[in-house]
Amino acid sequence: MRMALEQARLGAQEGEVPVGCAIVKEGEILAMAHNRTRALSDPTAHAEILALREAGAMLGDWRLEGAEVYVTSEPCVMCAGALVLARVAMVVYALPEEKFGGAGSLYEIPSDPRLNHRLRVTRGPLGDEVRELLREFFADKR
Repeated sequence: MRMALEQARLGAQEGEVPVGCAIVKEGEILAMAHNRTRALSDPTAHAEILALREAGAMLGDWRLEGAEVYVTSEPCVMCAGALVLARVAMVVYALPEEKFGGAGSLYEIPSDPRLNHRLRVTRGPLGDEVRELLREFFADKR
């Protein structure tokens, strides 16, 4: 989660909403990313999506079975769906996202029994640090 938080800080420095993601498999870091929606003019350039793309390219496979995803904010519906499609084993996030959350706040996509894959969800590590980063980021924007 610390690597994801560092990515979020990098994103904030670039003027992006500070969300960071790290993907790990068998103790090896596969990918790290932060939001780049503004830089790329791409609404899908969320930290999770960019990290999934990088991890898939590294492994040469879109299936990331056994991978663990660490993200500073709860994945949105798009990202939660992508995590299911990528077949990751687990997602860990620091803070819930009450407006867009797809992994516990508004929707429960990772555990939806109608889908062909489910993943574990853990909430809470480093929540205070992530909350402070977001507070500072949005205070500077006002």
